[in-house]
Amino acid sequence: MKNRKSLLTLALTICFFSNYVNSQKKDNAIQPNIIIFYADDLGWQDTELNNLNEPTPWETPNILKLANESVNFTNAYSPAPSCAPSRCAMLTGLHPAKTGITHVAGGRIPDTKYSTHISPFYPLGLSPEHFTIAEALKMNGYKTGHVGKWHMGDLKIQKSTNQGFDFAFESRGAHQGSKKPNNRLTNFATYSDKDPYRLSDEKYPPFTKNSPKGISYPKDDVTEKALEFIDKSKEEPFFLYLAHWMVHYPIHTKNRELLQYYCDKLGVDFPKEDIPMSSEGQTNPYYGSMVTTLDWSLGRIVEYLKKTEDPRNPGKKLFETTYIIFSSDNGGTERHGKEIITDNYPLDKGKQFNQEGGIRVPMLISGPNIAKASTYNGLMNQLDLFPTILNITNTKIPAKYSSDFDGLDISGVLINNESVILNKNGKPREDLWWHFPHNRDSQMQSAIRSGDYKLYKNLIDGSYELYRLYKDGKRYDLEEKNDISKQDTQVTQNLSAKLEKYLKDYKAQYPYKNPLEKKDYLGKENAIYVPKIIKDVFDSKTNRATVELERGKSKINDGYALIKVQDKIRKKSNEKKAKTKSTYLKIPINTNEAGLSFSFKVPKEAKEYCIVLIDENQFIIKSKLNNINEL
Repeated sequence: MKNRKSLLTLALTICFFSNYVNSQKKDNAIQPNIIIFYADDLGWQDTELNNLNEPTPWETPNILKLANESVNFTNAYSPAPSCAPSRCAMLTGLHPAKTGITHVAGGRIPDTKYSTHISPFYPLGLSPEHFTIAEALKMNGYKTGHVGKWHMGDLKIQKSTNQGFDFAFESRGAHQGSKKPNNRLTNFATYSDKDPYRLSDEKYPPFTKNSPKGISYPKDDVTEKALEFIDKSKEEPFFLYLAHWMVHYPIHTKNRELLQYYCDKLGVDFPKEDIPMSSEGQTNPYYGSMVTTLDWSLGRIVEYLKKTEDPRNPGKKLFETTYIIFSSDNGGTERHGKEIITDNYPLDKGKQFNQEGGIRVPMLISGPNIAKASTYNGLMNQLDLFPTILNITNTKIPAKYSSDFDGLDISGVLINNESVILNKNGKPREDLWWHFPHNRDSQMQSAIRSGDYKLYKNLIDGSYELYRLYKDGKRYDLEEKNDISKQDTQVTQNLSAKLEKYLKDYKAQYPYKNPLEKKDYLGKENAIYVPKIIKDVFDSKTNRATVELERGKSKINDGYALIKVQDKIRKKSNEKKAKTKSTYLKIPINTNEAGLSFSFKVPKEAKEYCIVLIDENQFIIKSKLNNINEL
């Protein structure tokens, strides 16, 4: 059972590491700036980059302009099919199975909602033991800023400013939804000086019949704060992680003129009431407005870089000395409730699925010495960004961090026009893999992409599916309609062996079986042999919690304790009392020789605790949730 730092130790680590980073001498050498422009839920088919079948109706002129200065990675993937694990993986260079953060909203006691199985425990977000791109660059003289969505932990020790960022602005900007009684049709921006989202005097695309010189856009504080950070930081090398809230739900726009434009383009009436958009395909005018607004934001950033001199490099504009990485945290969300948002077709499925529609993402990288308007069709993962950024910025970090990376340095492809991405042994990359043990039974899958093939392991029954996406360099079954696992048995065998090795080496957590579940297929399992807890005690003198199991039942293979910790959030002037943020942390437990008694010393920070045990058949046994104040 892996050792975990206590909350107190994590807090002490923060203090030490912060002082260590701030003590580093700044490097006076000219170093390139880095901007990661990270969209939220933007699908591979939602921009004009990778149009397949019918072109998308959403207009993204600034993304296309940037593509003319970039390498377009057509087979780029996010580390996970949902938000938090992708962000944590990208910023640390560690696979979600290694960070343990495999889905959003972690730090909870394992329970079931959508499945007969119970998803394994996973942390809320990053902790100080994780080492981020921001910490690495800050260590080497960079000013670091985060603007937009964090979503990698709510506790104070998990804040972005405790993960290497000098500056943080994390409000929603123009993505802020309306508050009742207002709705998405009564909350459009105006030209009033009192409007926090005041429409711009400047005009931007699209060009309409009524506005041939362009339209105005609502003020977006996410964009403005990003520009402010760049402007104040340009005297030094800077790293900006611009994590947009768009195009995540809620699906709305404050730009009435842009919404009207898409209604006209799609041939639909302007909405008269705020009801879900339910037409199939890419036909939601609210969503189109959000995609184009995201594109507008990118255009503002690039425009500023192109017109602003680099004070560290006379004679050059900031755009010439800045690497821009544009991508998304996962594939597009096709539906939310009754609202149809987008369509990832011909890619299968969408967000929270390991199918192509859930993990394949747009990816552009521009910057010094990068070939313009070029395309790379090989496999690439956002895990590659950390080691690549280290190389192109000549950043040195402790070997204990760099040796643990799960991504590869792709600077050879970016700068030297190499045709393959090489691993640490100098051999071409062969595969990428994913692990998502959450949600419904059909979503609980691991997957591996190797060359033309994609193989899935269904975590509920252990079966495999195999699809051939390409053949002889051409699209073949990109829709993943034809399972050929029974026909191509050798490929199935080879890829399943690779995937199983990854899962074993990374100690990937599988869904737990619920001993209380009455579904027929679980009747074959030895649920009757799952041991019951016969003793659950807490010794207040020693702070030790102990559970004992009945004899003669199945063996316990794994176990841990979950303790609840919380922070008080500063009380606002209009609030009666301070709010709290809380999460459960996973800590190790001890067992006796007979494997029937399990105990641990409850840390003084803990508010609640429970003990979780997993038997040899993957059934979960949970003690009751104990409130320390009541014991």
